[in-house]
Amino acid sequence: MAGDNALVVGAAVAALPQDQRKRAMTAGIAVATLLRILMAFFAVDILQVTGLLAAGGLLMMWVGWKMLHDLRKRRPTLEPAHPKKVSAAIWQIIFADFSMSLDNVLGIAGIARGHRLELVVGLGLSVALMGLASHQVAKLTARFPNIGYIGAAIVFYTGIIMIHDGAEALMQPIHALV
Repeated sequence: MAGDNALVVGAAVAALPQDQRKRAMTAGIAVATLLRILMAFFAVDILQVTGLLAAGGLLMMWVGWKMLHDLRKRRPTLEPAHPKKVSAAIWQIIFADFSMSLDNVLGIAGIARGHRLELVVGLGLSVALMGLASHQVAKLTARFPNIGYIGAAIVFYTGIIMIHDGAEALMQPIHALV
């Protein structure tokens, strides 16, 4: 379930100089992990918020735009023309992970069935797998920059689906009245 998140993390740090990638990845994933744990504890309440999926889709569109912006700034030497700041990569990871993690959190929360220790272990394992995969994606994206465009397209597609599904959920009460 963490494959889409790994793609975003890998693409977010690929624009960083090699020596800063691991630090940004670790910090971004650590904060994203805390967010996932908080989301899991409040998963039932989160699901009651109408329009959250659409808002997450808009956030994904911003993440996709940011990825494209970073890809366009890169030089043919594969080093960023204007080096990306570690903090920018961390925020990109946090925003993307927050908006994309609801399915992950709900799946793990469903398996844990209210057992908080199992929930935290499941989320930890999910994030560890995301960290391993994102490291490989970052290396591939740094070596083959066009992979980043595929990643951005997937992020845009995910955002569009989230906006569509969220808008549909917002329209259900209106359709019920008609």
